Amino acid sequence: MNSRHASLIAEIESEVRQTRQELGFDRLAPAVRAALSAVPRHTFVPPAQRDLAYANHPLPIGNGQTISQPYIVAIMSQLLQCGAGERVLEIGTGCGYQAAVLAAMGLAVYTVEIVPELAQRARTTLLELGYDQVQVRTGDGWQGWPEAAPFAGIIVTAAAPRIPKPLLEQLRPGGRLVIPVGAPEAIQDLCVYVKGLSGEVKGHRVLPVRFVPVTGGLGRQDTP
Repeated sequence: MNSRHASLIAEIESEVRQTRQELGFDRLAPAVRAALSAVPRHTFVPPAQRDLAYANHPLPIGNGQTISQPYIVAIMSQLLQCGAGERVLEIGTGCGYQAAVLAAMGLAVYTVEIVPELAQRARTTLLELGYDQVQVRTGDGWQGWPEAAPFAGIIVTAAAPRIPKPLLEQLRPGGRLVIPVGAPEAIQDLCVYVKGLSGEVKGHRVLPVRFVPVTGGLGRQDTP
């Protein structure tokens, strides 16, 4: 880990402390911190952006998409509350950075990306880095990945106008869905939904965020 990478981790930890009341925790879990330290973020950004790879803000990765702010990646990973060996689903692979962090936490990751070019690039990068427990699918994430369900946790890395029922159905009892909810081109709410043992779902808002909108079925207001 180089000095810029180490400075980024310190900045994330500081921001976590500053937002502890909203987050419900005041420090990074050891597994999250170790994963952030282990994953080389610069390998997931386009060459023209690599000087900025360890800045604590999102970066464009092409096709109208971004790599999320490292602080947001950290807190979403921690809000999942999943342990090593558990199975998680990500909707919106992008460049693969969030999937790599989850894999470095010891999770089995299934991730869906609707843009074929991004899906292939992420698949190649993840395999080159040795994250062979990540399975990448090209397609619309609206229906999730039913044949791999149930999942201990689901992360959606783009803003959805409402909570997708198919994803809730694919959570196991006790599982958690972490998702930004709100209109595109606006401030959204990062929310956590927890599925109870009898199937009931309860959610709460964590903090305001700004994500690019989801596309495909998940992004359509009129999708049943």
